[in-house]
Amino acid sequence: MHGEYKVPGGKLVVVDLQRDGNMLANVQVSGDFFLEPESALDAICAALNGQPADADSRQLAGVIRSALPADATLFGFSPEAVAIAVRRALGVAKSWRDYEWQIVHEAPTSPALQAALDEVLSLEVAAGRRPPTLRIWEWDAPAVIYGVFQSVRNEVDLEQARQHDVALVRRITGGGAMFMEPGSTITYSLYAPGELVDGLSIADSYPFLDEWVLQGLRTLGIDAFYKPLNDISSAKGKIGGAAQKRFAQGNVVLHHATMAYDMDAQKMTQILRIGREKLSDKGTTSAAKRVDPLRSQTGLSRSAIIAHLKNTFIERHGGTPGALHAEEIAAAQQLVASKFSHPDWLFKLP
Repeated sequence: MHGEYKVPGGKLVVVDLQRDGNMLANVQVSGDFFLEPESALDAICAALNGQPADADSRQLAGVIRSALPADATLFGFSPEAVAIAVRRALGVAKSWRDYEWQIVHEAPTSPALQAALDEVLSLEVAAGRRPPTLRIWEWDAPAVIYGVFQSVRNEVDLEQARQHDVALVRRITGGGAMFMEPGSTITYSLYAPGELVDGLSIADSYPFLDEWVLQGLRTLGIDAFYKPLNDISSAKGKIGGAAQKRFAQGNVVLHHATMAYDMDAQKMTQILRIGREKLSDKGTTSAAKRVDPLRSQTGLSRSAIIAHLKNTFIERHGGTPGALHAEEIAAAQQLVASKFSHPDWLFKLP
């Protein structure tokens, strides 16, 4: 039985094993990682032999960590990475290619409807009525999209938002506020089965779920990397940020990210209080540098970058074009009315 796991930003871990009843046997760990002392590899394999085949990733990682000599140093991998490779060899941990992904990219709609769709589609994947999906957002009006735990008055200048006709939208994930105008950012959502990130800590799941984006940006000439916890960055500055929500119902993960394409830094600092405070002594020019747009780093149109990223996802993980169902849109519209445009939700933290 054979399993592989590529650590995001790290090395490949390969596990070959046999199963003796409910026990692991003849476990061999290999890969392009670095490990000192060399004998520590034997300790890892010996620790895994005889372990229950139904042990979860946390249990297996704990066994490996306990077996490592005190002076062991692991480069490019971890006990958790080995545990994931073991579970993939057993067929109980999934990889991207184990799913039939759909890619949805439809016409612009209101920011509130886009936020509602995140909740609806997550639950549809959880219920098995929709396959795992990558969705690209398009919206028809400017908005401030702020985190579920943020205070509106601390983040947004409400008078400026009214003057600029900027909508307020509270999303269902944590993280910070973002000012978004049509055509100024690239936003996507992943609705993924929880088993895809089985064995990964929440911190490790962020770069894992965005690795395809980093690859796509790098092949466009951007020196892209992940800055913990949730920032997509480059040598020229921050590009964007990600956020997640885990749904216990159906064990599904919502992971979405927004990257700046060509933002109006002056308007951003007028509307976002946090942006104004951070940049109060630097001026508008520094705002443009702080979230460096994809346009300035690639010279490409927004549509060309999106097309390239979608192709990168398909090459790495597969995927076919999909569409929103009428029932999903109707459910999202109902949520807009009952939740996402309702003052009780928008100002739950005033």
